[in-house]
Amino acid sequence: MGIPVEIVNIRAKRVNPGLRPQHIGAIKAIASLCNATFDNLEIGADKIRFNPGKMQPASIKLDIGSAGSITLLLQALIPSVSLSKIGAELEIIGGTDVRWSPTMNYLTQVILPAYRLLGIDAQLQVKRRGYYPVGGGIVNVKIRPSKELRPLNLVSSKNPLPSIISICSKLPKSIAERQMKATRNYLFDQGIKPRIFETRVEDSISPGSSVLIYSIDEKGPFIGADAIGEKGKPSEEVGREAAQLFSEEYVSNAPIDRHLGDMLVPFLPFAKGESKFKVSRVTQHLITNLYVASIFTKCQYNIDKMPDGTAIVNVNSI
Repeated sequence: MGIPVEIVNIRAKRVNPGLRPQHIGAIKAIASLCNATFDNLEIGADKIRFNPGKMQPASIKLDIGSAGSITLLLQALIPSVSLSKIGAELEIIGGTDVRWSPTMNYLTQVILPAYRLLGIDAQLQVKRRGYYPVGGGIVNVKIRPSKELRPLNLVSSKNPLPSIISICSKLPKSIAERQMKATRNYLFDQGIKPRIFETRVEDSISPGSSVLIYSIDEKGPFIGADAIGEKGKPSEEVGREAAQLFSEEYVSNAPIDRHLGDMLVPFLPFAKGESKFKVSRVTQHLITNLYVASIFTKCQYNIDKMPDGTAIVNVNSI
């Protein structure tokens, strides 16, 4: 049996505080996997108590509702399932490319390859894109149990030339092409020459677009930056936004981008030995995840900030 957890002041300082649909979806999905009970699970709740039972393999269909983020949901589900030595198959309905969360392409092209380096195997198929505010995206996910987690040792690497993926749905292909052109031109101006360009129109039930730039190798680096189209936001601005962030990451000489760093933390206390990695910038999410991991697992960690703004993170496993 697991240990009951009570969390208070949930997202207390956000404009829309408390639980959102994707948080509720994640809690319900994990609860169904471990026969858990919970209290106060509703949108806007600032406190919840979760009483987990025994994890078990399962096949789940989950509709987050509207455009709740599927990628944020999977950030909770993948560690929970794989670290519990079980497997799960899921069909999730919701938002694939929405604000304040990684795009689906960032998940498949950056996050999942980094997970595989640690020994985490999750396979994903996007059946349909989902954008704000309608959602309706469909993603099939298969998470295999992790046999043994490997510690992360990644403080330097040679950056491969980046690739770009620009997509749109329920919009003319010219939208994706304009995003691509603006992205490519900005990177060229910075002396960065992408090697692969993909422009696609994909199925959805409402209009939307996104762009991803990424530079990865199977042993690192894992660097990516994305941006999402919005009503009234020129396609060129979407492309430049992603390109500007990517160029900052690419020239930082850190093999882990600022957003990926915190997503790796939940696994590291369970790997055998010490993990050490370099991030382009320390974010509040990274600090929070390290702190929470230390509370739950008693692991020890350290953040050594460099003069150039990068940082080396050490995590000593349990």
